Amino acid sequence: MPEYTFPDLQDTPPAAQGVVYLVASGDLRLSANQVCWPTQAAMEQAVIAAFEREGVTVKRAHAYNAQEKHGFISSQRMGMDVFETIPLDAPLVVAEAVWQYSHHVLAGLRSHRGPILTVANWSGEWPGLVGMLNLNGSLTKAGIPYSTLWSTDFTDDFFLNGIRSWIKDGKVEHDIRHVRDLSAAALPETEAALGRALATQLQREKAIMGVFDEGCMGMYNAIVEDELMNPMGVYKERLSQSALVAGMRLVTDEEAQAVRRWLDERGMKFRIGTDEATELTDAQIHSQCKMYIAAVRIAHDFGCDAIGIQYQQGLKDMVPASDLVEGLLNNVERPPVYDPKTHEVLYAGGALPVFNEVDEDAGIDALVTNRVWSAMGMDPATTLHDVRWGEHYSGDGIDDFVWVFQISGAAPASHYGGYQNAWGDRQPPMYFPLGGSTLTGVSKPGEIVWSRVFVMDGALHADMGRGTAIALPDEETQRRWQATSPQWPMMHAVLHGITRDQFMARHKANHVQVAYADSAEMADKALAAKAAMFDAMGIKVHVAGDVAL
Repeated sequence: MPEYTFPDLQDTPPAAQGVVYLVASGDLRLSANQVCWPTQAAMEQAVIAAFEREGVTVKRAHAYNAQEKHGFISSQRMGMDVFETIPLDAPLVVAEAVWQYSHHVLAGLRSHRGPILTVANWSGEWPGLVGMLNLNGSLTKAGIPYSTLWSTDFTDDFFLNGIRSWIKDGKVEHDIRHVRDLSAAALPETEAALGRALATQLQREKAIMGVFDEGCMGMYNAIVEDELMNPMGVYKERLSQSALVAGMRLVTDEEAQAVRRWLDERGMKFRIGTDEATELTDAQIHSQCKMYIAAVRIAHDFGCDAIGIQYQQGLKDMVPASDLVEGLLNNVERPPVYDPKTHEVLYAGGALPVFNEVDEDAGIDALVTNRVWSAMGMDPATTLHDVRWGEHYSGDGIDDFVWVFQISGAAPASHYGGYQNAWGDRQPPMYFPLGGSTLTGVSKPGEIVWSRVFVMDGALHADMGRGTAIALPDEETQRRWQATSPQWPMMHAVLHGITRDQFMARHKANHVQVAYADSAEMADKALAAKAAMFDAMGIKVHVAGDVAL
């Protein structure tokens, strides 16, 4: 009789009464974890103190790593190992003051049976709110029940009442009455017909989203399975970032110099230095110009209607950042790129929508926006932004909560009023070791439509609403930049009919898509046409806040 070696299965430790476990998902990049750790440590102490005042002990499930100089879960394997030590039925807090990779903890959260609470500090210093929203979107897609809270100092009634509810009942209820399902019958006839016609065209003619590797930064929520996309007429062309580097090598220096010259002639300024490690250099921009040309040519070769570049892992160690490239491609007015064989201008007279960080939900949204806005005769330039932070602002005729929407450089120049209002800064070294220029500016005042496509209950959904990008005094703009990432473009956004906490409670992603309309009336019409197209594509549409539908 053969002998077999059976695994030594250890029982999960029992949950102790009155004990809550705490985990902190971090970045995959050591430099980011080290720089951001002091803020995370301070935030955790405040959260622990709040629970202790309620008579609850918080036990950190993983220790500070003295060698790496941080206390984050920094890989998927580490996350799996940590969750082996956590009682399956124990109450669990995921505390985030930084950007985090959701897949570090997703495996453990999938099998956890106790109540889960995600918590973030209300601060723009590091993207903790962004990280928490990404985790929330990933949990939503995975069908994992969770509650969520946020606070400036964890002593306010909103937070304290929230944790009391969670301690008692294992859940926190939020006010999300601002969201309602779309009534297709209520859509204006002309815009409804346009949206349906564009959806029919997409399903018949089909579109290709070029994906330069997917799953960027552990964003499980940013991956849309083929089975959900294909019935709409949208298909993926799976491309490799190594092919992008190879394509850059085929671009001549003269071609790259022509792109740089085009930008200089239109008034874009670059803040140039000499230290490659910490400053923006001409060599970095030159490489980005080559990437721009290579990306357009690859997109054309595969017949892509939109593309997404992962950049963060792998490519960040090979070439400067992709964000300048993405900002250029999202703009209708951009440097011409020529086919090396036919010499024709590729994608002439139009934007090539790019979804930053290969966020495929945003890619679907950008593709739809491009078609609706173009059909309505408006500038189709669109971008995603991180939902970074925000504060109430009073003065200069403004008395409202003003969001800081901010992304690492992929916003189009038309959102700032043109290249003459844009400039390039070096990307932060802790995220971008080889640097590269941003495409930075302050988004111009105007009426916007915001939206987010996301996966929930095994289906595609879309939340949509109206907003206004406003101008703040330069002093306040600079203060907000210094409180976040001053290298990155920013939109001062006021969302119509939605409070801060309502938006945070409902939003299922770290990103939000925005596009300008020519007027408030046209914004309402564009929202209606876009909602109709989404609806006809089979996406479940929800309207949020004050919407004229």
